[in-house]
Amino acid sequence: MLARDGKDVQDKPDHCQPASGSWYSVYDDTTVTEVAQATIDHMVPLAEAWRSGADTWTADQRKAFGNDLKDPQLLIASESSNSSKSDSGPADWKPTNHAFWCTYAKDHTHIKSVWKLATTDEEKSALSSMLDTCTS
Repeated sequence: MLARDGKDVQDKPDHCQPASGSWYSVYDDTTVTEVAQATIDHMVPLAEAWRSGADTWTADQRKAFGNDLKDPQLLIASESSNSSKSDSGPADWKPTNHAFWCTYAKDHTHIKSVWKLATTDEEKSALSSMLDTCTS
């Protein structure tokens, strides 16, 4: 993810993390240049998925969800935005970057649908208000 979604990423031989690069965090509309500040976030947090139905999944299903690169489930987030989000869903947390609200709501809804996860009334309300920011 860091190599795929970063810019000017330089590998560090024999290390998992790159030596340098820059990463855009759409949640807070910032670019970080220290790899330690570029975290990988689950759009639908693992704990939120667990509360929404993943508790009944097999270990293989949970692993597939946690590593889903096909859907918009994994994205780069600044350490500060990922920390503020923690395991919260849209009823309790929204990106500070209001320009991302439409995409966030669409992607969150898509992931919950694909993985057949429940959505609370509070989440539906929050997602609906963020979807209202979408333009034609």
